[in-house]
Amino acid sequence: MFSVSQPNLLANKNRKYILSSHISKGSTNDVSFQWDAFPIETSSGSIMVPSPSGSKLLVVRNPENDSPTKFEIWGPSRVEKEFHVPLSAHGSVYSDGWFEGISWNDDENFIAYVAEEPAPSKSVFTHLGYKKGNSTDKECGSWKGQGDWEEDWGETYPGKREPAIFVIDVNSGEVHPVEGTRKLSVGQVVWAPASGGLQQYLVFVGWPSDTRKLGIKYCYNRPCALYAVRSPFSKSEDHKSGTNASEEAFPVKLTQRISSAFFPRFSPDGKALVFLSAKSSVDSWVHSATQSLHRIAWSLDVKPSPDADIVDVVPVVMCPEDGCFPGLYCFNLLTKPWLSDGYTMILSSVWGSTEVILSVNVLSGKVSSISPENSNFSWSVLALDGNNIVAVCSSPTDVPEIKYGSLVVKSSAEASWSWLDISSPIYRCSEKVISLLSSRQFSIIKIPVRDDSGNLTKGAGNPYEAIFVSSKSKSHNLCDPLIVVLHGGPHFISLSSFSKSLAFLSSIGYSLLIVNYRGSLGFGEEALQSLPGKIGSQDVNDVLAAIDHVVNMGLADPAKIAVLGGSHGGFLTTHLIGQAPDKFAAAATRNPVCSLPLMVGTADIPDWCYAETFGKQGKSMYTEAPSSEHLAVFHSKSPISHISKVKTPILFLLGAKDLRVPICTGLQYARALKEKGTEVKVLVFREDNHAIDRPQSDFESFLNIGVWFKKHCK
Repeated sequence: MFSVSQPNLLANKNRKYILSSHISKGSTNDVSFQWDAFPIETSSGSIMVPSPSGSKLLVVRNPENDSPTKFEIWGPSRVEKEFHVPLSAHGSVYSDGWFEGISWNDDENFIAYVAEEPAPSKSVFTHLGYKKGNSTDKECGSWKGQGDWEEDWGETYPGKREPAIFVIDVNSGEVHPVEGTRKLSVGQVVWAPASGGLQQYLVFVGWPSDTRKLGIKYCYNRPCALYAVRSPFSKSEDHKSGTNASEEAFPVKLTQRISSAFFPRFSPDGKALVFLSAKSSVDSWVHSATQSLHRIAWSLDVKPSPDADIVDVVPVVMCPEDGCFPGLYCFNLLTKPWLSDGYTMILSSVWGSTEVILSVNVLSGKVSSISPENSNFSWSVLALDGNNIVAVCSSPTDVPEIKYGSLVVKSSAEASWSWLDISSPIYRCSEKVISLLSSRQFSIIKIPVRDDSGNLTKGAGNPYEAIFVSSKSKSHNLCDPLIVVLHGGPHFISLSSFSKSLAFLSSIGYSLLIVNYRGSLGFGEEALQSLPGKIGSQDVNDVLAAIDHVVNMGLADPAKIAVLGGSHGGFLTTHLIGQAPDKFAAAATRNPVCSLPLMVGTADIPDWCYAETFGKQGKSMYTEAPSSEHLAVFHSKSPISHISKVKTPILFLLGAKDLRVPICTGLQYARALKEKGTEVKVLVFREDNHAIDRPQSDFESFLNIGVWFKKHCK
């Protein structure tokens, strides 16, 4: 079952649908995909999770307004059961990809999931004052009070209540909360294996929630741990063991010795619990960094212990040798990521400017790339069954394609993977699009570090990369205008995968230079950690060096260069037009960081300002009340400190509901430019947050960017 999203521009929503395919393998290893004739549309708030055997399908329909959450259990031909869970039990089921966790037990009679806690009761008032007793919101002559303010997890989570774990009995519809998780925000729940068919423990991720909550979206630097807790439906053996039942209700912290643990996965034999860790990010305070993979032993018969020995399977890679594995950078894990041997995991990870599919032996720690090595395309695993993989691959000039991979064992010590092209209706596009893309080409260019300080670590001195997209032919030996594209973060990455927005800009006559400056993911921890404390200088110089590099190669005309970036990429965009005012014909930016002094007091991640401005010292210096000295340093690192030199026409695209980089920072900078006579255009998207990704907003953004660059960069 392929879950597909398609923008519905007129409704300004993403249309979701399911397209099924029956995959069969012949005796000669040829593979056939039998696709359904038409997809089936699903409601925007629904979540689908098949049972372990595949014989049942859970469909969760999240509530609208005051309606209950609906749980539907589907069989092969019909809905077999439907349960309505009222708001008094819990709110919406989390489907955000982070706190989200929905897990069937192996017997398929219980489902654990993460949902919002029920709303607290609020005081009732009348014109005479406070009113005791129960009352409905609609009762004439009274109203509900505002209630206490509760801190949330920032960007994309405003108004969301605390995530909590619940278990539903598939047979009766009875719902029980998992007790003992107060002071924790919980997520990613999975059932733990047990002997004798008793699935009695749940394993989940917990984030401390009784202290200051800082924004968590895109931020892996929030401490978290794995916990185990008895299921509320477990058969009690306490009378035999003499264990206090109330003690059993409290979670056991499994990962005492590590500051970060998430995406828990049990091995098929149930004897190992494997998880990812962002301890480098938590310990250094940068929002994302090189990850590590760990393993702890799990006993089917013994209660979970907080003293479990944590084994490092894949450690953090500090400085990879040229062309070698740079470390783990995973954004998700499959629910069941195991090959048939039971100890090899398959996952997608960033490797330089590409995404690759890795196999990891969790016993030996051996890591191998199994996606084709002779390709600069990006590959991502979608599903896994036995020794067969369904994946998707794409490039900046090639729309995504479905691929089918099979393990080929050549000898006892050697194995390889065979990859087949699969014809799929999912990614079909028009002849015009195919023609436009076929005229474009891309390459990944290594950029030598231009830094004469002599104080660099080895990893920080290694070349970084840029993806260059251009026409296959030059008109009269002239270069197309160049758009320099800069990702946010800064500890993020622009991958060599398909982006419809960038493909659009390329197709209307521009070359693209997509720069993965030092500090980006995918190049080892030393290169990443070289940037904190040097933002506004090292990253700016890396971009300028990349531009000079392609100009010297004869790939770009220095008189026809534009720059585009969002978030930290907007920080760089506005820095570049201030520090190199004669270099750019036009600029465009989405929710840019323009003023750190303003952002530190208004953003959901004030800690980011300290970590990136002051480097390693930022963690100990952090305060909610910055001193005048701190504010002066923030100003000196900000693009607004160079505003007097700016003369490049610039387009601003701002989300009014952005909590990450609040709209006031971009508006302040734009107003200051208008004050000095620089050409400025500002578009504000009233209902958008940091990503500006609602269909109409995304569409309108890049059309305006294209028009702006056509006007100023001919």
